[in-house]
Amino acid sequence: MPPNLTGYYRFVSQKNLEDYLQALNINVALRKIVLLLKPDKEIDHQGDRIIVKTLSTFRNYVMEFEVGVEFEEDLRMVDGRKCQTIVTWEEEQLVCVQKGEVPNRGWRHWLEGEELHLELTARDAVCKQVFRKVR
Repeated sequence: MPPNLTGYYRFVSQKNLEDYLQALNINVALRKIVLLLKPDKEIDHQGDRIIVKTLSTFRNYVMEFEVGVEFEEDLRMVDGRKCQTIVTWEEEQLVCVQKGEVPNRGWRHWLEGEELHLELTARDAVCKQVFRKVR
């Protein structure tokens, strides 16, 4: 049975974010800003309905979806694109596939104790972020 991800998580660490941003063709000025951010995550998980909020001083991003239902995701505020997105469970990992211009784009979330792990992929780049649950 998948875990319930509901909670508020504070940023702990990240690896390879610049490679991931380059794979999305994010310009150098915006990459420099994003690399300074330490975003928080707030997740509301009610059955198959999940809302993931990425919160930062620069820009917030809200993703609301139903597990297993494909939808058009508007990522223009991130990288100027839209894509067809589906989020499913693979055992205890929440896995997102974002089909569009960028190959191998997506992410996966999973819990290890009080830590929320996030792996972002685009092309050959893999970025790993860790957040600690605070409530």
